[in-house]
Amino acid sequence: MQRRGESKQPTKGQRTSGPEARKAPTARVSTADLQQQVAALTRELKEAREQQTATSKVLKVISSSPGKLEPVFNAMLEDATRICEAKIGVLYLRDGDGVRAVAATHDAPPAYVEARKQMGWEKNLPPDGVIRRAATTKQVAQITDIRELQSYRERHPLTVVSVELGEFRTVLAVPMLKDDELIGVITLNRQEVRPFTDKQIELVKNFAAQAVIAIENTRLLNELRQRTDDLTEALDQQTATSEVLKVISSSPSDLRPVFQSMLENSVRICEAKFGQMFLCEGDKVRPVAYFNVPAALVRWDEERGAFQPSAKGGLMRAILSKNVLRIDDFMSEQPSNPVVKLGGARSYIAVPMLKENELVGVIAIYRQEVRPFTEKQIDLVQNFATQAVIAIENARLLNDLNKLNQQLEQRVADQVGEIERMGKLRRFLPPQVADLIVASGAEKQLEGHRREITALFCDLRGFTGFSESSDPEDVMALLREYHAAIGRIINNYGGTLERYAGDGVMVVFNDPIPVDNPALQAVRMAIDMRAAIGELIEKWRKLGHDIGFGIGIAHGFATLGTIGFEGRFDYAAIGTVSNVASRLCDEAKPGQILISPRVLMAVEDAISVEPVGEFKLKGISRPLATYNVLSAVSVKI
Repeated sequence: MQRRGESKQPTKGQRTSGPEARKAPTARVSTADLQQQVAALTRELKEAREQQTATSKVLKVISSSPGKLEPVFNAMLEDATRICEAKIGVLYLRDGDGVRAVAATHDAPPAYVEARKQMGWEKNLPPDGVIRRAATTKQVAQITDIRELQSYRERHPLTVVSVELGEFRTVLAVPMLKDDELIGVITLNRQEVRPFTDKQIELVKNFAAQAVIAIENTRLLNELRQRTDDLTEALDQQTATSEVLKVISSSPSDLRPVFQSMLENSVRICEAKFGQMFLCEGDKVRPVAYFNVPAALVRWDEERGAFQPSAKGGLMRAILSKNVLRIDDFMSEQPSNPVVKLGGARSYIAVPMLKENELVGVIAIYRQEVRPFTEKQIDLVQNFATQAVIAIENARLLNDLNKLNQQLEQRVADQVGEIERMGKLRRFLPPQVADLIVASGAEKQLEGHRREITALFCDLRGFTGFSESSDPEDVMALLREYHAAIGRIINNYGGTLERYAGDGVMVVFNDPIPVDNPALQAVRMAIDMRAAIGELIEKWRKLGHDIGFGIGIAHGFATLGTIGFEGRFDYAAIGTVSNVASRLCDEAKPGQILISPRVLMAVEDAISVEPVGEFKLKGISRPLATYNVLSAVSVKI
């Protein structure tokens, strides 16, 4: 406690204690210092805002210009150069082992720009320059004053141009990297010696990263667009091919719609103006299809018709080489060619149509501007050319098939006619005789005519009584055996079956096929018939049937030919000789073969006979001497 009257002031040399004694003196802050601090913070804030604005601007340009790098690079360099207080900014992209400049900003001196164009941006980089250092080390490179470089002292052209024409002093190079792979380099140049700050370098590094992202996005977008274009192009080609194949299948024999569809699709997909298709005809060609061809050129083609191409023309060159001919500018090569004069053709391709290396025709596609056709477009037209050849071959084969079918139809019709003829002939001729007539086509022999013949008539004795007293089945069975036996013999002797009705059968010789001795042939057949039917008669008698067999043979003239109606014709012999043979058969006793005197005259040296007497035959005015054949004189007959 302070005593009353004591002073609070310390004595000289005495140390004070308490709070005030411990308080240290403070330095006074001047207004100027505060203003400097505020200005520095303001600058930093301004720089940060500028950098953020520049970054936002670049990102906005990237998003608004997908696939376009030039506006991105320009915006990037402009902001980087301005914010970093540089004079010139250049962005280089890697190009093989070198680099190439793709953008520059901030009014570089014209003399410098022109000199760099003359020497090339990427050629002969100085070894100590920032671009080479940044590209080699993949690190930021900065040169405070390029006047101090060895390359400047040694007068390296690029360094000299940069210093003396571009007035460069401080230079900064920032590499653009993707997965540690060099993509390019951004350079900033000042025309005074003033190194770039770390913040400025960071800004440029940020721009470099954005540039790499923009480049990669553009690459991916371009790849996507290319794939989309390729897929669209492939789809168009497939659609066109499908359409052409559909036309081919719907018009197998008519080639005009096929050629037209092919040409239209070729011109459309190849982005051409018009097209023509030609087919070869010997040493000439003939236009067979047009699409969008100018009217004047069409009239020219129609007037000349099939023509021999000019030796210097595109068609002939494609024909001779059998390879695709591509002319980038037809007008410059052949300005007087009608396709150029009348059609305005410029870029042109001629695609040959080949079948086993033989030329079939040519497809020609034209553009009216100089724009060469791509390999894909040429491949498409070659594909259509192949399809055209296939369509032509299919049409040819189809026409050949149609002709063959017509020939086969005619042959079938002819064979059916022959079968019908054979059927008619086999009704009354032995098979070999019928075949001979059909083969010779001598059916006129069956038309009505008069000829000397031998007629043989035979039937069964007692058959009427047997058929009246027997079951129909028994009658049919007997007739089958009877007809089968005499039918074989008739065929063996080449007789012509004139008719058969029930048990009565008439056979003639010497018509329609001539016979040397028809009477002898008839008698020999009768002897064999008697023997064969005799065996059957013995069988029938055992079954209780009393049946005999008689034959009558006559020789003379008769009129012969087919009688009847469509679908049912017979071969008939009309005349006395037929009646005489029938009457002699009626008079014959079982086992007898009665012959007329004229028959006897033809066979008397070969046949043993016995006289039977004279018969008064119905329809014959005078009695007729009749002879019964006993046997043959010689077995050789």
